[in-house]
Amino acid sequence: MHMSENTIHIRVGHSPDPDDAFMFYALARELIDTKPYRYTHEMADIETLNRRALAGELEVSAISIHSYPFVRDKYALLACGCSMGDGYGPMVVANRPMSLADLRGKLIAIPGERTTAFLALMLCLGRDTFRHKVVMFDEIPDAVERGEVDAGLIIHEAQLTYQRQKKAPAQGRRCCRMVGRADRIAAAARRKRRASKPWR
Repeated sequence: MHMSENTIHIRVGHSPDPDDAFMFYALARELIDTKPYRYTHEMADIETLNRRALAGELEVSAISIHSYPFVRDKYALLACGCSMGDGYGPMVVANRPMSLADLRGKLIAIPGERTTAFLALMLCLGRDTFRHKVVMFDEIPDAVERGEVDAGLIIHEAQLTYQRQKKAPAQGRRCCRMVGRADRIAAAARRKRRASKPWR
């Protein structure tokens, strides 16, 4: 891709998950003409991206939909990049069968306090009915297996791995969205309008 002084750099934050890799493949491999835009991909877990969005660090980022109300003064929801659906999503796992009532008062590993998974867990069990500990999303199954926590709230690839190992069904809902810095989106729209005006 040709670089010039008019190049506009856009940092895109997303997770290393296969669905994100698929979504950004053409951009990452420079298979499409992005005109003056140059994209740099920054991969991180969703909670890290949620926190970075609070600071407005990236021009475009995946975030948990639960985080959006906290960053809506800085970011606008984009029309692409949504990962939502029924039949898959956060799962609570434990070393022994547990009912919802059994989880009350227990220490549960969570992937982050601004994740939609944690919001769903609080809505399901009640806000102050359990204790939680933030653990990197891909380390939660091991923390459960070692007995460091009573249960774990798993998301992303941890669900697939856990399902293969334990043959557990996937249930739930996943809610992740792409957002873009509102000030940068507005500036890009102004540039586009100026560029499309006919010469007089």
